Amino acid sequence: MCETIELAKQLLRIPSHDDETEAGEFIFDWCSNVPDAEVRQDDVGNIIAKKGSGETTIALVGHHDVVPPGPDQITTDNEYVLEEDTERIHCRGSADMKGSLAAAMCAFKDCDPDATVIFASFVGEEVGGVGAQYAIENGFEPDYAIIGEGSTCYSTPGITDVVIAHRGRREHAFTIAGTAMHASESQDDENAIYNALPVLNGLKEAPSYSDSFYGQPIKGSIVATKISDADNPSNTLPHTCTITADERTIPDGAITEADLTDVPYDEWEYSVEFPPMVCDEEYFGELVRKAATTVQEEQSSLVSKPHATDAGWLAKNGTTCVVCGAAEPGEAHTNSESVRKHVLERCKRIYQESVEQL
Repeated sequence: MCETIELAKQLLRIPSHDDETEAGEFIFDWCSNVPDAEVRQDDVGNIIAKKGSGETTIALVGHHDVVPPGPDQITTDNEYVLEEDTERIHCRGSADMKGSLAAAMCAFKDCDPDATVIFASFVGEEVGGVGAQYAIENGFEPDYAIIGEGSTCYSTPGITDVVIAHRGRREHAFTIAGTAMHASESQDDENAIYNALPVLNGLKEAPSYSDSFYGQPIKGSIVATKISDADNPSNTLPHTCTITADERTIPDGAITEADLTDVPYDEWEYSVEFPPMVCDEEYFGELVRKAATTVQEEQSSLVSKPHATDAGWLAKNGTTCVVCGAAEPGEAHTNSESVRKHVLERCKRIYQESVEQL
C-alpha cells in the first residue's frame, strides 16, 4: 500500500512556483519505481506514466506547479514551510494541488485495472495550461480522465463530490481613446480615463450566459479587473486608457461583439486562457460518483465548479473528463492554504476504485 500522506508531504516541500524542475524530477523518479510502469518526461517537463494494456485508457491528471508562496510559506533556504496537525497539512500547494497529485500517484501505483491507466502531472497549469496544451499537441488523448482539482464540500460539508462541468476563462482588453495634453489644459471629453466610464458601466450591464448540465446550473460572467493608462506622467492626460476584464465562460456561452453594443470601446481584443468543460458521457460521471459514494459511505453528488482547470483543454480535445479532488472552496492560492489528511486518503481510494471499475 502507498502512504499517501507521507508522499504528499515530500512533494509539498519542493518549491515549484518559478521552477518546476525539482518537483518534476521527484515525480519521475517515484513513478519509475512503480512496477510495470512506463515513464517519460517530455520536452516541457510534463511527467507521463502508463501501465496496463487495456483497450480503454483512463488518466489521472494533475499539475505540479503552484502559485507563488506568501512570505510565511517559504523558508530562507527556499523550501516551502509545512505544518501539520492531526487533521490538516498546511503548505503552499497542499490544496492546489499537490495533495491530490500524491493521491493520484498512489492510486496509479496500487490499482489493478482492466483498462490502460495513465498518470500525468503537467507543468504550467497556473499560467494557462501550457503543459496540458503541449501534451495534447503531442498525442495525449486518453478516453477518460479524472482531474484532481478541488471538489470537496461543494454540495455538502465534508463530502467529496464529482464535477461534471466547469467554467472557462478569457481575458479582455478594451482600449479607450483620449488626447494627450497637459492636465491644466484638459477638457473632460479629451480625458481617456473619463471616457472609460461608459465602458465600465457597459461591462457592468453586459449579459451573462447560463445553462444546466445533468441538472447542475452553471452561469458565465464578465467583470472589470484592472484599469491602466499609457504610462504617462501624473500631470499629463493619457492618449489611451485600457480596461482589463475577466470573463468566465460556459460551454456554448461566451461574450460576443453583439453583446457589447453598449460598451463604447475603440479597440477590443481577448485571449483564451482556459476553455470550459462539460463531461460528455453521463456514464463516466456516474461511475466516479458511485466510486466516491462507496468510499465515503455517504452520498456524493454531481456538481458544477466555478474555476477553470486543465480538464477544459482535455475535454476540448475529445477526452471525457470529470474533476474530483481534496481541495475545499476558499483554500487554493491563500496564505493559509491547507488540505484535510483523511480526504487525501479518500481521494486515493476514489481514484483507484474508479479506474478499477471502468
